[in-house]
Amino acid sequence: QDLSLPNGTPVDTSSPASSSSLLNRLQLDDDLDVETRDLFVTVDDPKKHVCTMETYITYRVTTKTTRAEFDLPEYSVRRRYQDFDWLRNKLEESQPTHLIPPLPEKFVVKGVVDRFSEEFVETRRKALDKFLKRITDHPVLSFNEHFNVFLTAKDLNAYKKQGMALLSKMGESVKYVTGGYKLRSRPLEFAAIGDYLDTFSLKLGTIDRIAQRIIKEQLEYLVELREYGPIYSTWGGLEVELSEPLEGVSACIGNCCTALEELSEDMTEDFLPVLREYILYAESMKNVLKKRDQVQAEYEAKLEAVALKREDRPKVPTDVEKCQDRVECFNADLKADMERWQNNKRQDFRQLLMGMADKNIQYYEKVCVT
Repeated sequence: QDLSLPNGTPVDTSSPASSSSLLNRLQLDDDLDVETRDLFVTVDDPKKHVCTMETYITYRVTTKTTRAEFDLPEYSVRRRYQDFDWLRNKLEESQPTHLIPPLPEKFVVKGVVDRFSEEFVETRRKALDKFLKRITDHPVLSFNEHFNVFLTAKDLNAYKKQGMALLSKMGESVKYVTGGYKLRSRPLEFAAIGDYLDTFSLKLGTIDRIAQRIIKEQLEYLVELREYGPIYSTWGGLEVELSEPLEGVSACIGNCCTALEELSEDMTEDFLPVLREYILYAESMKNVLKKRDQVQAEYEAKLEAVALKREDRPKVPTDVEKCQDRVECFNADLKADMERWQNNKRQDFRQLLMGMADKNIQYYEKVCVT
């Protein structure tokens, strides 16, 4: 019997051939707005630079756009990690009411020791590319002038030296979050967001530790498998009658080693970075929530001060009205960014888990065939 939703919309109950085909079907809906986008940014081509005082990696940042805010339709500049860090700090300063995407940690990437290794550089490149794409997709952050400078300026150091002199008007907007006011209590909807973020961070941390342990056990098992292959091969050379089956066992173990190594690499390079990004994302959201609380606390304190004065004039002072506007602005921006973050999270984890399921299916298919 055909199924339908309460509104009469038919439901497709056919099963896809694999999780990959289902993922492609789901991604189709997510990519429908590609034609409406007017700003595309990619991070690629990492290069190592060896200088007298330091060694560092730069990445090529390519921008294609039709926006009027840009003088040219295409730009290509090179940026190092500290440039991305500068951009994020500037976005936090100039857009305090919005959630700024996290950057990968500067020195610590779990499972990677050498920060100049190909694995480390590629993991970081992917994270930096995702960082810029998240800003590009944001309806407010993507129009920030610091972001424009980051994408287009040939010499970014000239802008860095200017400090707060650059776009100082935008910097004025963050002064109100530095007060020492104390919030009585969060509104229920924002208290619920705070509780959700605490629980989400706790659960992701648990999953991250379990994933780390699984990878560690896989690598230990891989070491043992690699030791067994040559043993069976040597044994086959000593037992003529058993030579063929023993060589078969040795080849089978070799295939199992290759499949397990690929599975472990997929978890290290694809699964763990997403977990870590969302742990950092949750911390960023908590910071925005704290800033919102500070603005509300300031508003409450100003209202109290007005009430204590018992002025004959009932009119609310202008600074109190401005503070109320900031609270409402913070509330609206935070709720909009939270909704956007939830949508991105659902899409990212859907792709992550389905991709991991596909990798495990492929692993067992390779192992069973051998």
